[in-house]
Amino acid sequence: MKKSVLFGALTVTGLVAGAAQAVTLEDVKERGELNCGVVTGLAGFGAPDANGVWEGFDVSVCRAVAAAVLGDPTAVNFVPTTGQTRFTALASGEIDMLARNTTWTFSRDTDLKFDFAGVNYYDGQGFMVPRDLGVASALELDGATVCIQTGTTTELNLADFFSSNNMSYEPVPVETNAEAQQQYLAGACDVYTTDASGLAATRATFEDPAAHVVLPEIISKEPLGPLVRHGDNEWGDIARWTLNALIAAEELGVTSANVAELAGGTDNPEINRLLGTEGALGEMLGLDNDWAQRAIAAVGNYGESFERNIGENSAIGLSRGLNAQWTDGGLLYAPPFR
Repeated sequence: MKKSVLFGALTVTGLVAGAAQAVTLEDVKERGELNCGVVTGLAGFGAPDANGVWEGFDVSVCRAVAAAVLGDPTAVNFVPTTGQTRFTALASGEIDMLARNTTWTFSRDTDLKFDFAGVNYYDGQGFMVPRDLGVASALELDGATVCIQTGTTTELNLADFFSSNNMSYEPVPVETNAEAQQQYLAGACDVYTTDASGLAATRATFEDPAAHVVLPEIISKEPLGPLVRHGDNEWGDIARWTLNALIAAEELGVTSANVAELAGGTDNPEINRLLGTEGALGEMLGLDNDWAQRAIAAVGNYGESFERNIGENSAIGLSRGLNAQWTDGGLLYAPPFR
């Protein structure tokens, strides 16, 4: 009997806690602004421009959600977070969502009580070294000093990789990408390790990028994506389906340039449902039926955002690779809009 009472009390407590958290949409609407956690600065993914305006691939997710919910992609308060502070900021309610190269893992999804809205970049951990170090493989790094951001999955991956290959290393802990870059260029470490996309973004900002080499080994799976708190399913659905809308739009040929025209109606039922011409998908999210139109118009579809911020013709120069649509041999896939 006592166990039953205790279980019931815990269940009620959990439900009350969940109900208390399930107000993010109302908070954002009342505030008129989305508080979005981003990286402290990573070229192509999230950084302020010369005028202090935040831009980048992850930043676009924040702007898309703001456009969907508030009708204004500029109604975002960007909160820079480090690997150490990002989860506290989200759990405490300082931010409404986190969109900054964060890996979806078991413990983050369960133990830390977060919900990932999906994957917006499939990545893996790599290594960058000065070209004059004469290293061609990560297997030649025995005894190296390695700059590594604390509070990240890269710490554990690094330890696993060196241990499994019977090599030793000396870690040089850093808090931010900017600090890692400074330490690496100053020679405080032989190697910088982080997600391969982050290495490409960092290398692109160097005075002489060709003087640095990203080694061929990828030692982990890093599915990166935006996340929200447990217990607020309505808000989680909005973040998840806004990201899906950008992905589906590319597959369906909906762009920032033609979205207004296609919203007038097409022969494709899924486009019509996505853009609100048919059905009531917006109502199911607690939004109006034009929510996806606004998100796509604001930042473009997934492919447009990718190419503009980090694609092969950008300063970062990343190929689509695993991040190509499933129809093009990649992993990118949005569930049906129906």
